[in-house]
Amino acid sequence: MRHVLGARTSRRSLLTGAFGLGATAVLAACGGSDDATPSASGSAAAAGPFTYTDGRGKQISLPKVPTKIVAQVGAAAALWDFGIRPIGIFGPSTKADGTKDPQAGSVDLAAVTSVGNVFGEFNVEKYLSLAPELLVSCMYDPKLLWYVPEETEPQIEQIAPTLGIQLTEVALPKAIGFYEELAGKLGADINTPEITAAKAAFNTADAALKTAAAAATAAGLRVAAFSGSKDTLYMSIPKYSPDLSHYLAQGVPLTVPTKPDSEGAWWESLSWENAAKYPVDVILYDARTQALPSAELIKTQPAWAQLPAVKAGQIVDWYSEAQYSYQGYTPALTELAAKLPTFKKVA
Repeated sequence: MRHVLGARTSRRSLLTGAFGLGATAVLAACGGSDDATPSASGSAAAAGPFTYTDGRGKQISLPKVPTKIVAQVGAAAALWDFGIRPIGIFGPSTKADGTKDPQAGSVDLAAVTSVGNVFGEFNVEKYLSLAPELLVSCMYDPKLLWYVPEETEPQIEQIAPTLGIQLTEVALPKAIGFYEELAGKLGADINTPEITAAKAAFNTADAALKTAAAAATAAGLRVAAFSGSKDTLYMSIPKYSPDLSHYLAQGVPLTVPTKPDSEGAWWESLSWENAAKYPVDVILYDARTQALPSAELIKTQPAWAQLPAVKAGQIVDWYSEAQYSYQGYTPALTELAAKLPTFKKVA
């Protein structure tokens, strides 16, 4: 798979390199149930034309609002919370043990067809069988659709228009707003009592986080976000992530790595010998399925187990790809706001 921006440590290269996931599109059946019956979106779609300029600057113009939507699982989960019901998904929706992946959010997996469950898998034949009218994915690189294999993207593009939501260097409220706006254009009522209540809950949690962040800063706490693999510890650069950049703006004392892997890189890669390079009191740790769990690192990497924050149990799950909706991020804001005041300076 071609990596964008040369040596840039992108989210794409982190998945394909650090976690060893395949980068070859497969046309065999993968994920989801063959018994799932495609159906139109559950939204009250408008009858008029659909126009949208996506994160690539590409204008999508259709004579009518699409109802048969296939979306990357995170995008599907966000749209679901805003009242749009995709008929198909791709990306992590089911764990190896058969349970639902957190990235699927509120999506009813029995009501959708999966055309690929892991990075690099996209069953083009199954996708074609759904007769999609629009594909929606997020973007973490300027031109690449997340979880759409570059090798088959031209073929996928011929089947139905593709739409990308750019999330790099986009603050969390704006990222949520992108999906809210798109859902409205797709015919959803984005002013329902449920969505209004969800937005209010998000704002309440956000205000609580700001208060907790101020207290953490006053206490001299240092916070950092990490993802780990067998050989490498990745320290996240907050400005690129919608959630971390928002936490920083709200006053969470996030430590910013000083030596990113390259210009525009999302991470600074640290060998395990250098795991303690940045003293931190609180760790936000990657809770995605594709990351090596902290509990496993504690058993296999003494350098991780000896970090002061780890020894003190001052770790908060970091769902870096939770769905970008009010419902999707309120739990994360609430948890961080509740836990920060309980943590002590240990590093």
